Amino acid sequence: MGIYSRLAGVGSHLPGHPVSNDELVARGIDTSDEWITARTGIRFRHLAETGQTSSRMAAEAARKALAMAGVDAAELDLIIVATSTPDYIFPSTACLLQGLLGNKGATAFDVQAVCSGFVYALTVADKFIRSGSHRKALVVGAETFSRILDWQDRGTCVLFGDGAGAVVLEASDRPGILATALHADGSQVDILSVPGHVAGGQITGDPFLRMEGQAVFKMAVRVLAEVAEECCTAAGIGTSQLDWLIPHQANIRIIEATGKKMGLPREKVVVTVDRHGNTSAASVPLALDEAVRDGRIQRGQKVLLEGVGGGFTWGAVLFEF
Repeated sequence: MGIYSRLAGVGSHLPGHPVSNDELVARGIDTSDEWITARTGIRFRHLAETGQTSSRMAAEAARKALAMAGVDAAELDLIIVATSTPDYIFPSTACLLQGLLGNKGATAFDVQAVCSGFVYALTVADKFIRSGSHRKALVVGAETFSRILDWQDRGTCVLFGDGAGAVVLEASDRPGILATALHADGSQVDILSVPGHVAGGQITGDPFLRMEGQAVFKMAVRVLAEVAEECCTAAGIGTSQLDWLIPHQANIRIIEATGKKMGLPREKVVVTVDRHGNTSAASVPLALDEAVRDGRIQRGQKVLLEGVGGGFTWGAVLFEF
């Protein structure tokens, strides 16, 4: 009998209050609610205040996931955090989270795949558990993207928000995660990046997020549909057999185009981008937590998670909840 990994609990955290498009306009950004909503579907996002770090938001989400799973933090033997906005250069946000949770001894590290980060991290955790080396894993996507935005660039600053989402994975003799698929194309690094770093105590290059919107849109729609098909084929099912699709929450047009390519009805697609904006690695687990807690996702249903982000990275995870 094989070892599988199953989702035992989910949790999420959003900082502060919802910030509307009109509030951004009031802050001096040259845009409008109509312009943002028509192009992206985003109406609100949450922005972290000073002191609200990726690790602290991760801890809030993690505690909720642990509570749902009935697992004490001390029982965890693996902690993975997906983030592009770590608290420090080092140590990892996973180690900071470990300290906040009071766990000692678990394997802890970060995964950096930008908006695909949570899907990457969940896949890595699944491999650890299926190998037999670990039994209880905490996987978190946490981001404070507001701190790497150029607030004078209306084409990007209106798109993103902050938050964290978490899941607890446990070893099981029953299949939970059914298939995974991960990919990257490093030749596309320039279409979405933060092309700067700290050297000698100074910022070298550009410290803000830069994006070629049209190029990202075209690639995202293509690869998300392809990787969904790949994942379902690996599990021996058709996309029509999915109960739910939870895509990366970047833009309502990308989400709708992906669902249409997959032949899924709109009511099978979980959408939170209108209220959360693009929270990068946190977007998929935030949407997953919402759909579990409001009762849409039920035990025994098949759910496909997928992400796409800078790198260029993309991937999917198919699981039975």
